[in-house]
Amino acid sequence: MRSKNLIIMIVAFIVEVLITYFIASFFSVRFIEIMFFTGIAFAGGSFYFSSSGGDMTRLFTSQVSGQTGIIQKRENFTYQLGPIFITSVIFFLIGLVLFLLLVWGIIPPVEV
Repeated sequence: MRSKNLIIMIVAFIVEVLITYFIASFFSVRFIEIMFFTGIAFAGGSFYFSSSGGDMTRLFTSQVSGQTGIIQKRENFTYQLGPIFITSVIFFLIGLVLFLLLVWGIIPPVEV
């Protein structure tokens, strides 16, 4: 793995942890309780923004063709598994494991 991708992955992981921490502190819940859900959001968002083509592109192309009468070339669906997407999936998987441990009662609930 190139050092550039490793640095990008570390920075993306730190940003995801910070955003999750601020969301957890805003809603007054534990970090691990929402790590799974924010991991899904990060992975889905990074997949959406790193892909091209697909249904949304066909929708916009059809709208432009209908308004202008110019038929545009169709773009096939492609995606890139970049370092940010890989980091988001790792964050999601760590959150999934912690969430399952929390649901199964292995990690005890917080006592007030």
